[in-house]
Amino acid sequence: MWRPACILAFAALSPAALAQAKAPQQTVKPPVAQAWLDVATYAGMAGMGGGANPMGALGGMFSGGRGEANRFGNTQTGSAGRWLDVTLRTSRNPNLAEATQTVPAGSRLAPVLKLASPQEQKAPPADDGVTEPESFERPKGKIYLYWGCGEAVRPGQPRVLDMASASAADYGRLFQARRATQRGAHQARGRPVWPNPADGRMVPEGASLVGEHAFSGQGVPEGFKFAIPSAQDIMPPLDLVQRDAGGATMVEWPALPTARAYFLAAMGSRGENELVIWSSSEVPETGTGLIDYQTNAAVDRWLNEKVLLAPGVTRCAVPKGVFGEGAMLRAIAYGSELDVAHPPRPANPKQSWEPEWAAKLRVKSVAMTMLGMDMGGASGRESAREAKPGEAAKDQGKTITPVDVLRGILGR
Repeated sequence: MWRPACILAFAALSPAALAQAKAPQQTVKPPVAQAWLDVATYAGMAGMGGGANPMGALGGMFSGGRGEANRFGNTQTGSAGRWLDVTLRTSRNPNLAEATQTVPAGSRLAPVLKLASPQEQKAPPADDGVTEPESFERPKGKIYLYWGCGEAVRPGQPRVLDMASASAADYGRLFQARRATQRGAHQARGRPVWPNPADGRMVPEGASLVGEHAFSGQGVPEGFKFAIPSAQDIMPPLDLVQRDAGGATMVEWPALPTARAYFLAAMGSRGENELVIWSSSEVPETGTGLIDYQTNAAVDRWLNEKVLLAPGVTRCAVPKGVFGEGAMLRAIAYGSELDVAHPPRPANPKQSWEPEWAAKLRVKSVAMTMLGMDMGGASGRESAREAKPGEAAKDQGKTITPVDVLRGILGR
């Protein structure tokens, strides 16, 4: 016999919900061949890519950057420039060693890119020694979270976390971060990639990916070709210009034609053992997962939630008094993902979908600089406001370098 609560719950179901529950689930099989293409433009300090991990991006400062070298993975942690990473796999040949990608003349890399599978790497030797567990000592200091564009700190801010007494739940509440990054270009044996040691050409200045692309290789289905439209072409650099606004820092940039949304975040220090985080979001958001590729649906959802800045926005002020000794500023313009497959997905849910091939292309433009330091045009152009040596932090009365910021964050 049903209980009253069960009857009420069933009665509350809408006709649409009941219809959805009865709708047949379409059978979807993975494509025989899959290609991933990641396109990235970086502007700012060399060797300081804006990947998902800000601390990993800062690591390039200590090695002096990686210089002018095109290697796979620069779309995540590359120095200033334009980058393309490609991965191809086919279920008909799990040990595919090489393949080719036909590219349009506008890429200035035509006629083909030579893809090569990564060489198998030996596993590190096993460590048979016994390691004594290290004693845990709680860190000292506080973390401050600010959010929103504006010249003044808003009421109710900041959120503060005392590291000496905070619980895991406290950390979880402060660092709740949005992220919808899916798999893109990656390295794996049997999946050829570009660039590689056999073909490590740089993406030329002014290159365009617009036009027809085709993949071929042993086990790759015939007719694996598709067109990249202008909406998914390589994005221009995100040229940040900063100016003083009564103690606040006004950050401005030219609108990028294919940008779906923008997001800014900064991290720095203030006082002794104090970490400060700020983001351009209208709601509390650290942004630790947002400076990376995101899905179109997620970008649109976060625009509605006012987490991201609309494509028509070209300025954002970092409030006065948020940072003290300096901060690292990161910004991203999200391009639109492209997903294509053949044959297309059937509209009839009763008909199974078994694509022969599919391709996923992701696009972004990222900039990184010191907060309060004019970049002089992120792509390397001169600027009337370009800081002279020794004037990087004129407003603070001393020169602040990226190393100083990192030491302040880590308390070293």
